[in-house]
Amino acid sequence: MSSLPGSVGIVTPQAFQFDQPLALQNGTSIAGYTLMVETYGQLNAAKSNAVLICHALNASHHVAGVYADDPKNVGWWDNMVGPGKPVDTNKFFVIGVNNLGSCFGSTGPMHTNPATGKPYGADFPVVTVEDWVNAQARLAERLGITQFAAVMGGSLGGMQALAWSILYPDSLRHCVVVASTPKLSAQNIAFNDVARQAILTDPDFHGGDFYAHKVVPRRGLRVARMIGHITYLSDDDMAEKFGRDLKGGDYQFGYGVDFEIESYLRYQGDKFSDYFDANTYLLITKALDYFDPARHTGGDLAKALAQTKAKFLLASFTTDWRFSPERSREIVKALVSNKRTVSYAEIDAPHGHDAFLLDDSRYLNLIAAYYQRIDTELQTEPQADLLGAAA
Repeated sequence: MSSLPGSVGIVTPQAFQFDQPLALQNGTSIAGYTLMVETYGQLNAAKSNAVLICHALNASHHVAGVYADDPKNVGWWDNMVGPGKPVDTNKFFVIGVNNLGSCFGSTGPMHTNPATGKPYGADFPVVTVEDWVNAQARLAERLGITQFAAVMGGSLGGMQALAWSILYPDSLRHCVVVASTPKLSAQNIAFNDVARQAILTDPDFHGGDFYAHKVVPRRGLRVARMIGHITYLSDDDMAEKFGRDLKGGDYQFGYGVDFEIESYLRYQGDKFSDYFDANTYLLITKALDYFDPARHTGGDLAKALAQTKAKFLLASFTTDWRFSPERSREIVKALVSNKRTVSYAEIDAPHGHDAFLLDDSRYLNLIAAYYQRIDTELQTEPQADLLGAAA
């Protein structure tokens, strides 16, 4: 991934501690948790220019910039967020937050369970997209932000943005949903379950308590990542990058690496197993499976979105077969039926689901133009109106 000119530069994560128990969708609660956060840009006096960025499966609070002690660790959406970039930090105060259950600093399975004095492991509660949004809302309250200029995310992050518009309709002016879906298809759930089974059946998993055994279920994580990565790429993109190219120039007549695509997937799997937590993978894929705003409205998405008040931008990519354009159009149709203000773009890009992370000029220009409109709103509407809308 390349970067557009300009960068937020060196950034420093912040840990926010929350002592009040957070009620979870599964009927339990979690207390004494930490959320890791990064912020970029300056919050204006009215606190009206804040943008919340919600992350996808294997990302984190590190949205943009680099760390002083790790300059190669560039934020996962650094091409999107920064001075002069589509989400311009000269205009907006951007917040990246790592979700509960993740493995990048926020309280998760590898952290100590205060009830036992040992890592949570398999005892960490299964969390949902709605749980994450409720935790993010507490962060907003801590920061004194009553209404976001926008809540934005791609893929699983887009689900969170959509959930924000439903759960806290007065707390965001705009909802930006990229390469996402109102719920997973049976095929997507199947992919997630196969990936989880790879982890659950790894002998080093030890029922989720592998920390005590000082091992990592690397084989399961590798396979899980390989399965997932296949779904992030389009057939055309994979064919263009790898085709049937042979790693060693000829067939090896064995079960090692013959093809370049095999080498690539194994590399991705090995890299993933070095930094990602197996329990976190289980938790996050389950949160993906469970997301379904229309579950309590008889499957009627329009009814589920009836209480929304934000303006919406949705973007999809033609070759994204994981979260296809049809799924974004479902959301658009449901919003239009509720007479919401909706902009929709379907971008003809060859990169599959991963396109939302890449440097497609049409996509980046779309986001930049939309955020320019948001900034114009902030500059032209009286601050009293902005604050009144958040009341």
